[in-house]
Amino acid sequence: MSIFSSVEELLSECGKRKAPLWRLVMEYSAHESGIEPQKSWDEMSCRLCAMRDAAASYEPEQRSRSGLSGGDGAKMGRYYRSGRSIGGDFTGEILTAALRMGECNACMHRIVAAPTAGACGVMPAVLLPYAEKFGCPDERLVEALFVAAGFGAVIATRASISGAEAGCQAEIGSAAAMSAAALVYLHGGSPRQMAQAVAIALKNMMGLVCDPVAGLVEVPCVKRNVAGAMNALSAAELALAGIESRIPTDEVIDAMRAVGEALPSALRETGRGGVAASPTAVAFRENFFGKQARHFPKNH
Repeated sequence: MSIFSSVEELLSECGKRKAPLWRLVMEYSAHESGIEPQKSWDEMSCRLCAMRDAAASYEPEQRSRSGLSGGDGAKMGRYYRSGRSIGGDFTGEILTAALRMGECNACMHRIVAAPTAGACGVMPAVLLPYAEKFGCPDERLVEALFVAAGFGAVIATRASISGAEAGCQAEIGSAAAMSAAALVYLHGGSPRQMAQAVAIALKNMMGLVCDPVAGLVEVPCVKRNVAGAMNALSAAELALAGIESRIPTDEVIDAMRAVGEALPSALRETGRGGVAASPTAVAFRENFFGKQARHFPKNH
């Protein structure tokens, strides 16, 4: 028994065994790791706790070593709580949570890579506000994390979750897809609807390049976590409404892999293309590494 290599295989097995998708993923994951399912559950529960701890660790006054990140999560929180925001409280909570988690990562806090550190803000930004709004128990959230992990494992197997391999579509895009599936599960959607949400979310970010300024996971990464979180929410809503992707989920994942392979190296986490190549970014890189050469080598 091995982890699933396709979404269709995952859905088919789920139907055959008449088991919840989350349980199937948990059992298969436990078998792969050589541990008991309860141990797998406990480990996922720890990840949920770590997400909450990371969210609570946010410090509004803290700035990253580069000075590029910090404080925006606090600004967003003040804005939406003022009653002037367009999207209201729930959307405001998601935007704020995504910014805060991305800034926590930039400031070297302990975060949960979901699926990567650069995309760490997407999943907690949608799951934690959802739990608060709908009174969702922790057990249900842990189940949702297994749902996300199942689809994430297929993406990692068929394509990639690495910005260095396939651009930011593989990091923020994958995080959005995994989070969308988790949201569909939490809101009572079917496994097939979860798969549709994955396909929609991935298509929305197809071709997204990885272009960190100065090679640091801050600009534009932190704000892309916000886009990923809102993408997850919109994809989940579409799938729950019964809207389907015209392209099957596995084919979308394969397309993402092909696009990632076609991206030039300058657009795959090297910090030498996209916004990282803009005059402002280049000037920052030269100035920052000139001062910090001992700590940040120029080929970072």
